[in-house]
Amino acid sequence: MRLCGAVFLALLTICLGGQPAAAGKRVALVVGNADYQNVPSLPNPANDASAMADLFRSAGFDVVEARRNLKNIEIRRALRDFADKARDTDIAVIYFAGHGLEVDGTNYVVPVDTALERDADVYDEAISLDRILVAVEPARRLRLVILDACRDNPFIRKMRRTIASRALGRGLASVEASRPNTFIAFAAKEGTTALDGDGRNSPFTAALLKHLAKPGVDIRKAFGYVRDEVMNATGNKQEPYTTNSLGGDDVALVPAPTNGASTGPDVRRDYELAERVGTVEVWDAFIAANPAGFYSELAKAQRRKAEAERADAAEKARATARGNGGTSEASG
Repeated sequence: MRLCGAVFLALLTICLGGQPAAAGKRVALVVGNADYQNVPSLPNPANDASAMADLFRSAGFDVVEARRNLKNIEIRRALRDFADKARDTDIAVIYFAGHGLEVDGTNYVVPVDTALERDADVYDEAISLDRILVAVEPARRLRLVILDACRDNPFIRKMRRTIASRALGRGLASVEASRPNTFIAFAAKEGTTALDGDGRNSPFTAALLKHLAKPGVDIRKAFGYVRDEVMNATGNKQEPYTTNSLGGDDVALVPAPTNGASTGPDVRRDYELAERVGTVEVWDAFIAANPAGFYSELAKAQRRKAEAERADAAEKARATARGNGGTSEASG
């Protein structure tokens, strides 16, 4: 409590920073597939997609299309429509959370109605990474695809191989970003799988929520922070992988704020301080000191996340207490 009080007093004394510099048009498509019909459901993609959509909205994106549990035809239509929205934009982002798989070196995301009886069915029933890249291609400055889908192939035990030499890999395959101004991020490197974790969000998405939208931070550096955080959170069991074809200029998902004050506390520094503590009380303090502006909107999203995590922890504690009580009664 002493630490929180100190942070509270410090945050109340900081000056309001400037607003973000004018950003070009930015659009995002966020898909969370969790309720699969023919393979086990996944616990986190719905939460992950919801949190990422909130992040992009807080970051001031012009369009944020958030979709859940899409079937094959629905994903294809969503990608087609998003390509139209990406025209005349500077930045286009597609984020997918759900099942993914690799066949013969090609990566696919899995619609909720997919049923792969044979390896060749993947060409019709799953969505290739190349198809996703086509949807972001109209953007001029940054074409970003994020896949939190590097899990074991859920169909591998019942898929028949039509060609004996066809490879069915573990996790997703590494690729090279061949199109200009493209950045592709995987939750785990080639041949390894991503963890869902024990929290509300997967380790990869939890790190994205902390680092991806930091104003003025180059996208390559932001994903470096994401990599470090995921490795720390998973005991080095999971290492994200990225590939890009960006040039020499920095490309930030969110522009740096303009700060007219030449002296005094920096709002970004204090936001990062509050982020390290991460409690509801500290976010309340930051928002009280910064009632408007980009960092205030980010802080509000982080507060909602902290509040949800607190509620989840309380419910788990109550369930544990009930279980312990039941065990004691049974033993007596």
